[in-house]
Amino acid sequence: MSLVTLLPFIVLIGAMFLMTRSAKKKQQQAADMRNQMQPGSGVRTIGGMYATVKEVNEDTVLLDAGPGVELLFAKNSIGAVLTDDEYNRIVHGIEHDLKSDADIVPDDASSLTETDVPAADDSDGKSVDLGKKDAADEPTADAAPAEATTADEQPKKSDGGSEAK
Repeated sequence: MSLVTLLPFIVLIGAMFLMTRSAKKKQQQAADMRNQMQPGSGVRTIGGMYATVKEVNEDTVLLDAGPGVELLFAKNSIGAVLTDDEYNRIVHGIEHDLKSDADIVPDDASSLTETDVPAADDSDGKSVDLGKKDAADEPTADAAPAEATTADEQPKKSDGGSEAK
């Protein structure tokens, strides 16, 4: 047999070796991570549940998922051991990276619009009602504008022609 015919088989065997080696390396890293678990560590299971390690045994882990909720899991079901900052950020929503001197954007705009000084046009203290009022409730200064507004408010009838657009 010549070297040219054996070369594809050698490449195939080499690729298979490299793939299995990387998979074994990942499995070894996962096993080391699980062996480093200590009581009090925050973990994420392979199912996506976040909990705190309460007790570590040979093949099992006792997790505290909340007040009065203790769950027994296999060690292999632990997907990741989280740092304290990451666990608090995900579970409790606590951010340690925020700078205290940085401006924080409020959730609503009410704090942006509040002022201690009243506006110049609202100096009499009366609040402005922006609601729609009936024509009978409005005081009329002179009759001419009132007649013009009532004429404009009457609905216009249309036969559906071009002026209705």
